[in-house]
Amino acid sequence: MAHRGTGYDSVRNVWLRSGLGRGSIERLADLDAFRSLGLNRRDALWAARALNRVGGQEDLPLFEENGQRCREPDFNLPPMLLGEHVVEDYRTIGLSLRTHPVALLREGLTERRAIKAETLSKLQNGERTCVAGLVLVRQRPGTASGVIFMTLEDETGIANIIVWPRMFEEYRAQILGGRLVAIDGVVQTESNVTHVIAERAYDYTPMLAKLSTRGAELDPSGPTDEPRRNGQYEDSRQRHPRDVRINLHVSPAAKVMPKGRNFH
Repeated sequence: MAHRGTGYDSVRNVWLRSGLGRGSIERLADLDAFRSLGLNRRDALWAARALNRVGGQEDLPLFEENGQRCREPDFNLPPMLLGEHVVEDYRTIGLSLRTHPVALLREGLTERRAIKAETLSKLQNGERTCVAGLVLVRQRPGTASGVIFMTLEDETGIANIIVWPRMFEEYRAQILGGRLVAIDGVVQTESNVTHVIAERAYDYTPMLAKLSTRGAELDPSGPTDEPRRNGQYEDSRQRHPRDVRINLHVSPAAKVMPKGRNFH
């Protein structure tokens, strides 16, 4: 802030004037901090990794010993999809304001009969249903005789799940190991609180690996929390090859989603 004057106009300009080192510039790019300059995360990382330690040229260090200075040509990187941004948001800061991960997988969940959490309140007491979401919390209070209370979250809200001890023993792996879990069960509404009594559990965590191929291409000059186009998320996964990766150490999408917190 002290050095920005009338503003920065490029990643290199920030590096030269701000006093920040290359590592800090790259970290800012990884956090998608250069969107205000019209750069998305991938383009900013590409620019950050082209910076050298000299300060006047963006040299290719391979030729530095021979005194040959040459500028790396511009490269037309494929735009990042909404799903890729969401995965990177979770990897770097643990959340995303762009959209909920489950919203990007809704089509596949609907094919598996999973309804949205907001729909649960409209179902009749005793009606059977299926609901899915990221596991936020698993609780097994000492006074509950082995009953587990789960909280699943999707793009519309949360679903409260009750797992009886017998069901837990049968579906222990899905309930404890799943990050994206679906529950078949019976709706129970009492005192305006709705639960689903679990009868079967499914671990849909592998679906999270598809997140990076979902959603629209985002305009890097637009607000980060308004990714919709005409009110809809466009599916652009066929438009560009997805084989350009700036950060080679990115964990698979499923591994950066919340694991769920466990309480006793």
